Amino acid sequence: MINVNNVATIFPFLQVYLPCVLQTKKRYVGFMYETRDQKEPVFDAKGIETVRRDNCGVASKILERCIKILFTMRDVSQVRAYLQRQCTKMLSGRVGLHDYVFAKEYRGMVGYKPGACVPALEIAKRRLREDRRSEPRVGERVPYVIVHGSPGLPLIQLVRQPRELLQDPSLRVNVTYYITKQVLPPLERLLGLVGVSVFQWYNDMPKVVRLAPHVAPAHDTKQGTISQYFVTSDCLVCERQTKQAVCATCLNDPQLVAVTLASRSAAWETVHDKLSKVCMTCMGVQDRSQPCVSLDCPVLFRRHLATLDLTRADQHREALHKALAF
Repeated sequence: MINVNNVATIFPFLQVYLPCVLQTKKRYVGFMYETRDQKEPVFDAKGIETVRRDNCGVASKILERCIKILFTMRDVSQVRAYLQRQCTKMLSGRVGLHDYVFAKEYRGMVGYKPGACVPALEIAKRRLREDRRSEPRVGERVPYVIVHGSPGLPLIQLVRQPRELLQDPSLRVNVTYYITKQVLPPLERLLGLVGVSVFQWYNDMPKVVRLAPHVAPAHDTKQGTISQYFVTSDCLVCERQTKQAVCATCLNDPQLVAVTLASRSAAWETVHDKLSKVCMTCMGVQDRSQPCVSLDCPVLFRRHLATLDLTRADQHREALHKALAF
């Protein structure tokens, strides 16, 4: 009898993951080494939220950074400190709007079951009501965000297109949803393997939601939400509650009022001017009012926030003249 298996099978060396986390068979992440003399590892992830295209940017970035801290520092307390800092940053409104955008694939009107509550389908229906030719193509990724709404509203009714946030200043990103439903669950699945609860970390941290004050709308403007009927009652200088734009305590120090309001307005105008020049250079135009159509550009959302700040600068200037009786 002839032995046909007398030659040993040699498997080529692929890679080594050290350290690594194996969630399931096709979900893992680790520092990858491909050669013996490789000194710097490569961050490699398969099947988790850091490599999923339909996930929002803020969840992917926080998850990847937490994994890298865990692998390099080998200290869970460092991961906790970073996560709590990022949650505080999100609650205080210091995260760009482009990091909250989802992009789900659209399967066409006939690709969903009747009554399906799918954000991409909901956006497509709204666009069709506005223009019959604006339906997304099959396979196209439809961007959307989740905004705040009245208690008890279904999540599907909180879906908005990113441009709606640029056009309606009363809409606010639902940061609590993004933290509890997008950022924490992937971390819970990952760090739960080492016996920690990221939801407990979030519940233990102080939560201060800081919102930018809105400028009072004109009387002839159509009101979209009840929040538009109310304006801020905080002092523009010290942020204490007051019935006037500047409280009585700050009025006793006119130099402080002048320096604070003038410097703040000048800073906002400088930022808006720089961002406008960036957009003009990118589009190759000389008209500042030329609209940008690239939702992937982070400068678009930064310029939108700067435009809101520019409106607040006019409010500050008016309050300064009234307070100092110029």
